[in-house]
Amino acid sequence: MSKIKIVDLEVFYHVGITDEERAKPQRLLISIDMDFDFSVAASTDRLAKTIDYYVVSQQVIAFGGNRSWKLIEKVAANIADFILSEHHPEDVTVEVKKFVIPAARYVSVVWTRK
Repeated sequence: MSKIKIVDLEVFYHVGITDEERAKPQRLLISIDMDFDFSVAASTDRLAKTIDYYVVSQQVIAFGGNRSWKLIEKVAANIADFILSEHHPEDVTVEVKKFVIPAARYVSVVWTRK
């Protein structure tokens, strides 16, 4: 199976347990792996035969616009469900990185859906 990856896409979403934490958008990095057979696109050189990663990236950047979450686990699940319904990969894995523990580079969750 072929794979399309978007790595460490920077977004700013309202996420956090407390109202104070959700008051201002927080920087998150989102990585997306989409399993998708793009052999036809590779042989025909036609964008219509694959998943347009630019479109996916712009949709994910805008995804947090009017939303708020308590958990990054829910963010990952919501993004995975959206990508599956809009772009139809065989499966999708979403990693969400959050920068809230000063002693750690980041914390992250990974969610896979088929």
